[in-house]
Amino acid sequence: MSTPDPRPYRSYVYAYPHKTAYRELPGLPELACLWADEPKDALSLYAHIPFCEVRCGFCNLFTRVGAPDGLTTRYLDALDRQATAVREALGDGGPVRFTTAAFGGGTPTFLTAGELERLCDIAEKRMGVDLRAVPLSVETSPATATADRLALLAERGATRLSIGVQSFVEAEARAAVRPQRRADVEAALGRIRDSGVPVLNIDLIYGIDGQTERSWRVSLDAALAWRPEELYLYPLYVRPLTGLDRLQDPAAADRAWDEQRLRLYRYGRDHLLAHGYEQVSMRMFRRADAGPAGPDDHACQTDGMIGLGCGARSYTSALHYSFDYAVGMREIRSIIDVYTETEDFSRARHGYGMTEAEARRRHLLQSLLQAEGMPVDGYEERFGSSPLADFGPELARFGAFGWLDTDAPAGLLRLSPEGLAHSDGLGPELFSPAVRAAMAAYEAK
Repeated sequence: MSTPDPRPYRSYVYAYPHKTAYRELPGLPELACLWADEPKDALSLYAHIPFCEVRCGFCNLFTRVGAPDGLTTRYLDALDRQATAVREALGDGGPVRFTTAAFGGGTPTFLTAGELERLCDIAEKRMGVDLRAVPLSVETSPATATADRLALLAERGATRLSIGVQSFVEAEARAAVRPQRRADVEAALGRIRDSGVPVLNIDLIYGIDGQTERSWRVSLDAALAWRPEELYLYPLYVRPLTGLDRLQDPAAADRAWDEQRLRLYRYGRDHLLAHGYEQVSMRMFRRADAGPAGPDDHACQTDGMIGLGCGARSYTSALHYSFDYAVGMREIRSIIDVYTETEDFSRARHGYGMTEAEARRRHLLQSLLQAEGMPVDGYEERFGSSPLADFGPELARFGAFGWLDTDAPAGLLRLSPEGLAHSDGLGPELFSPAVRAAMAAYEAK
């Protein structure tokens, strides 16, 4: 394997393998066969709504702007058909139970209150999820966090609302191609608190052009004024085919920008720690007195994940699968159109086969990127080997960079504060050669 690149911002590892490693599956395997021997008593449900009122300049998610000509209705019709097929594929030979649920996107609250009610009905009546009995997280935006939508979600059992603010400084929001008025953001936050949903998460971004410690603190303090149970601090990336990629010189991703982002990350981290927050991962901070209301960062990337919608992933122990993937708007629209016209959802179409070796990498990635670290005995019990035997050279390099916590208790593999700061540089170093090759061969579209 190559010598690790100490640059801190290479790739946000929010899933392994990334969908750019997925390929069309030979024979399009039947879902019933894929799930036949899988445990189904602790499943997670993720429903993907690929619509936004505006596409932010940094966004490379699978989403489109607007939904003309009844597209949301056609999309929910297809989601209903897919849910029916997936539930049938899960079978009734053993208990089928869901323990978590999430609606993401895109912006799920782009849907009207009536459409959100239908989405909840699909989750409950088609999939069998008791939304009032499990943690339910829903993503929203300042423009779509309206009182009627929030009231519907609260009534149907939402326990967490995550709002992408990114910056409370209007000039920075414009620089990130996320034009918004602070007054509108504050009004949306007020409506979320009034809804009674117990957990509020606020997303903020650092590394925006012109952002300084002083302006970063403005956003941090504005967010802290709402005492959110969770805060996510995201570094800005300029990715291919996004709005900022078309506006900025790719050379902007240089050492100076790395240093700016690292400096702002450390400032934000220390500021939140000083205000009673605990660090869960590089990005995630939880108010110490709030307590968890659902899975931590990365915890949804485990086996037993059911994804509904054309941008959602599903995970069995042997296969990760989804629909086709794109970033460019024309291709995304085409994929959504194909999805809405699909009648047969009984087969997996695109995916990546998970070997035992890949499962070990994913387990190490998921665990090591959490602030609490990974108990070595848990790894040994699951895989019958030690992480040092499986990943000795990688761990040695991480240690040489000071990324491992040498003061961690015996039997605990944990990142140092600097290791957490370099999560986006460390994570890609654990990708397998096969995944690297598949990602490199992917043609962006």
